[in-house]
Parts: sequence; C-alpha cells; structure tokens
Amino acid sequence: MATVELRFSALPEHVRTARLVAAAVARRAGVEEAALDEVRLAVGEACSRAVGLHQSNGISAPVRVLLNEEEKQFSIEVGDEAPHIVPGDEPAGADAVEAEAEEDEMGLAVISGLVDDVEVTTGESGGLIRMSWPTTPPGTAPFPA
Repeated sequence: MATVELRFSALPEHVRTARLVAAAVARRAGVEEAALDEVRLAVGEACSRAVGLHQSNGISAPVRVLLNEEEKQFSIEVGDEAPHIVPGDEPAGADAVEAEAEEDEMGLAVISGLVDDVEVTTGESGGLIRMSWPTTPPGTAPFPA
C-alpha cells in the first residue's frame, strides 16, 4: 500500500505536473486505462481550485496532494490551507465572497461529474477533496497486455 506525497507552490504551472504524476501513479496502481483521463482532469480541477484559493487568500503554504494505493482502490487527496467561509459568517465584502463561492461550486461540480466516489470537507483551517477509483489487481486484467 504505497503512498506518494506531492507538495507544490500554489502556482498554476505546477498543476500540470500534479496531473502527470497522478496519472502515472494511478496507472501503476491498476486504475483502468479508460479512467486515466478522468483522473487527470479531476486532479487538474482540484489542484487548480486549491491554487486559486491559496492565491486569493495570500497563502504561501504549498498545495498538498496524496496519492494512495490501497488494496482495491486508488485514492487522491488534494488539500488546501485556505479558510473556507462557514454559511452565516460572511465578511463585509459579501459580494466578492458570493462570486468566489459560485466559482468554487462550479469546480466541485466538474469534479463530481468526473469521479463517482468524491468527498469534500472544508473548514476554517482549509479544505480537502478526496477522490477514489477502483483498481484491478495485477494479473487480472480483462484482456492480455
């Protein structure tokens, strides 16, 4: 059960690297070839979201990506350290917060459309998107390699 941890500066140019690493580790873990595009797109969306949150909140901490190879599934966790607004606690610039929330919801909708098993948690100290895909154990591929 291998885990790969990736941390990168909150810069858009690093999102591509995270996507490539995620796809390579997913392939090695046994995620079906047909699902690798979904992995790339979902990780790209989650990492872009985290980068945007870090940049808009002036956070210099790196974005965290954990790639977990488990017995029958492969999971990816993308974490940010941006404070997420709890409903009812909107600050004075509520219009800007509302626009940011709509953009955030759009990104989460894209991820939910790509990944069947997705969990999003947020709080004052940051957020986490956990996505997972089933894997095929080595030697049980549906067709010869």
